[in-house]
Amino acid sequence: MNNVYVAGVDMIKFGRFPNRSVPDLGADAVHGALDDCGLNIKDMQAMYCGNLMQANAMIGQRILQQVGQTGIPVVNCANACATGATAFREAWIAIKAGLYDIVLAVGVEQMGKGLLGGAQAQQGIPREGLLGSSTMPAVFAEAGMEHSNLYGTTFEQFARVSVKNHHHSTMNPKAMYQVETPLETVMNAEMISYPNTKLMCSVNVDGAAAAVLMSECKAKELELIARSVKIRASVLTSDPWQERDLVMPDVNSCTQKAATEAYEMAGLGPEDIDLIELHDCFATAEILHYGNLGLCKPEDAGKLIDEGHTSLGGRIPVNVSGGLLSKGHPLGATGIANIYEITTQLRGEAGTRQVEDARLGMTHVIGLGSACAIHILEKSA
Repeated sequence: MNNVYVAGVDMIKFGRFPNRSVPDLGADAVHGALDDCGLNIKDMQAMYCGNLMQANAMIGQRILQQVGQTGIPVVNCANACATGATAFREAWIAIKAGLYDIVLAVGVEQMGKGLLGGAQAQQGIPREGLLGSSTMPAVFAEAGMEHSNLYGTTFEQFARVSVKNHHHSTMNPKAMYQVETPLETVMNAEMISYPNTKLMCSVNVDGAAAAVLMSECKAKELELIARSVKIRASVLTSDPWQERDLVMPDVNSCTQKAATEAYEMAGLGPEDIDLIELHDCFATAEILHYGNLGLCKPEDAGKLIDEGHTSLGGRIPVNVSGGLLSKGHPLGATGIANIYEITTQLRGEAGTRQVEDARLGMTHVIGLGSACAIHILEKSA
């Protein structure tokens, strides 16, 4: 089957744009990705668009109304927080299958403020607040406390994740926030759901990112291979059934399954990865995923953050973009924004946040419901 490469990629600066439409934001990212590889919309053979909040609005087609309606097939994807990564993977599959040589993937979202999840309309006695909570802060607070009970992970260790990622964001001009947050500031911030304070929760923002995927043959023909980044693995999983209380979901199992499959597909192990953009929707989540992705034993996750191994300059830098905690988390765009960061790093174009000698990078997103997408990217030889 064809090897597939990321030939062009871009993202807009994440923020809040109440006076702009979702298609407008997506169009900006598409123009950026096309410019990045020197192509135009007429070169695209298909398009996969990820958007969650307006999933019934055919956002992909409305983006093409902004950048050029060429009549190509458009597929709109919605898959919780893994929406953008799912669109990217569908583009990869289409090229792998030999249907197309050049495919566009875009993710875009315009978010409101407030908590995600929560009570849903239902008949009978409502479960929300009686049998737990399905708001995301509560779900990931519970997951953090479970980790703490099992392995002794402390409030301070969770808070250090936020300190690290906010520091990384000061070097990323496309992050929503670029502000240092000392440990005391993080720990003393408004408590949302223990152990996550407000500064340990991801930011609801508007954003868009896009990527041009290309077969190896086409990338060589167009003389784009040198700057393109190879997709070594693309995996999407859902939760396997397990005997536990499903009112509070397991946030670990589908990531563990996806990581195992991704390493096998790439012929690599976690020790080979040079940097990771993982789903730090809450500070507790990042700690959990250290173990889920095989970076360490679960009981050593706190030590990984304490000893600086996941900081820029450490053994395995995590979320050097600032992560969802600082860069922001526009649901449909996050998966492709992660691809943008890893591609930029592997090209050696990340400026002051550049990870030295980066050759292999991983992206990870998880959407409760459930879906987990993992991609492993490799620098061109």
